[in-house]
Amino acid sequence: MSVAESGQATGAVAPRAKKKPFFNGWKSAQIFWCGLSYVFLLAPLIIVIGASFDGGTGGSAISFPPENLTLKWYFEIPGDQFQALGVSIMIATLTAIGSALIGIPAALGLVRSNIRGKYLLAALFRAPMQIPAVVTGLAFLQMYYWFLSLTGVAINGTFAGLMLGHLFIGIPYVIGAVTAVLQRFDGRLEEAALILGAPPLRVLMRVTLPVMLPGIYAGCLYAFMVSFADVPLSIFLTSPGLVTYPVELFFALENDFTPSILASSTLVIIFSLVMLLSVQRLIGLDALLKSGGGSGR
Repeated sequence: MSVAESGQATGAVAPRAKKKPFFNGWKSAQIFWCGLSYVFLLAPLIIVIGASFDGGTGGSAISFPPENLTLKWYFEIPGDQFQALGVSIMIATLTAIGSALIGIPAALGLVRSNIRGKYLLAALFRAPMQIPAVVTGLAFLQMYYWFLSLTGVAINGTFAGLMLGHLFIGIPYVIGAVTAVLQRFDGRLEEAALILGAPPLRVLMRVTLPVMLPGIYAGCLYAFMVSFADVPLSIFLTSPGLVTYPVELFFALENDFTPSILASSTLVIIFSLVMLLSVQRLIGLDALLKSGGGSGR
């Protein structure tokens, strides 16, 4: 008796061959689409970096890939751009710190308080993210003129005036990031610490703040990046002795394009990538997703 006949005789069912999935190339399609997205995002940066090493005639034409490699454009970067870069780094750093000092208490108040109109306050805090930066810059300019006519104190074109404008656009990012963490925070952790006898300040510093840190880091990083790359707001609030780096590049492109601008931009691209990688490695922004905001989920 054959195997098939014996199987039919005993009532056993022969195993069926597994069907192939309807689209077994789905993983390949995902890889392709992911790679295409990276090309779309990184291609402009690669072109700028590559063109900065081209030893052309110095005209307005951009040659990519570079025909003859050279570093001469890096030695021809104007000193004003380095000065403006220093101003931008200082403004962005202070904006991140100031946004944290203001945004953390604001986020705690929005999440923990029961005041009326809390959702209206939250919408007002998000307003700088929804208002066009040009409108914000014009509003600050008019406000500074009004303050000058009222008190005789000129704020526009000063470091303090520029800082106030950048704080306005940086604070919402810290509030949003910290609020997202606090909304998933497990309040039983604080209750357990209080039951064990810890004072409220110690609970805040040893329990609440460590859980908030991923949101604080992310918010400060966003505030730094938004401040560092801002043009529409800064162009209204800068002065000849106080110009941010993006505004300086904007003015340089208006006057005459030179390959030294590409070299300067390449240095900033490298600085930004190194900063982002350093922050992610040393601080760990991925902890925001892994911790679940301390909710234990």
